[in-house]
Amino acid sequence: MSAEHHEDEHGHQHTWTPPSELEARIRALESLLVEKGRASSEAIDALVERYEKDVGPMIGATVIARAWTDDEFKQRLLEDADGAIREMDLVGLEAEHMHVVENTPDEHNVVVCTLCSCYPWGLLGLPPAWYKSPAYRSRTVREPRAVLSEFGLEVDEGAKVTVWDSSADTRFLVLPERPEGTEGWSEEELAQLVTRDSMIGVAKALEPEAAPA
Repeated sequence: MSAEHHEDEHGHQHTWTPPSELEARIRALESLLVEKGRASSEAIDALVERYEKDVGPMIGATVIARAWTDDEFKQRLLEDADGAIREMDLVGLEAEHMHVVENTPDEHNVVVCTLCSCYPWGLLGLPPAWYKSPAYRSRTVREPRAVLSEFGLEVDEGAKVTVWDSSADTRFLVLPERPEGTEGWSEEELAQLVTRDSMIGVAKALEPEAAPA
């Protein structure tokens, strides 16, 4: 299905890509629910936002927080992510076939799926729209530092940037660096610093002062 080009009232060119069959079906179902009074658009949007930003990512955040506080678990996570995750009873749809890569001062990892949008839903919730966009999927491989910079993340010149390409066989999860100043924090407190974007690799974990109240 090809993209269509049009100009707005200011003469600017825009590209519009028609939705996939699955996206079209989801939109049709949502419209039907709203039309029949079964749900409101606001309620649907709120549910999607909660699962995308809160519920989903917090499952993965608990894994990261455990790795930050338990060196033995961290080693198991890096060697056998599926086995370590099963220890926490965190199994389910799109949370298997995992491989965890660790960010360090010398190496920064970022995840992309160049062929589709393979993503660990069970750990991170709904994938953000930008993760599925052709621009992110292609540019991250070609110019990862530029893409990260656009997300507001500047990687040290001396650090290596590694791009991991997810697939149906292997889904990658980034173990971000633990923020300084969090010594003595509990797993629950540390999990509040772990964001979805930090587990994809386009951001760092939050600093202690930015932790949710």
